[in-house]
Amino acid sequence: MTPSAALRIEDAVNELCPWSGKPIAADSLTLYNGAVVGFCNPECRDKFARALSAFEDAFQARRAAASGLDE
Repeated sequence: MTPSAALRIEDAVNELCPWSGKPIAADSLTLYNGAVVGFCNPECRDKFARALSAFEDAFQARRAAASGLDE
């Protein structure tokens, strides 16, 4: 989920940053599930990436535990 110069603010599915509620910025876009999502600054964008990574790690651990692969 790295930022890309190809992402355009006009393609964002949101107008306000989900963390701060401030307007999104062109230098703070990312892709999520194939959609452009905007944030008010790169720090909020990166916070989103860290949160997603933490959730994915937790889901993988839960799936491994449920299937007995964590032993």
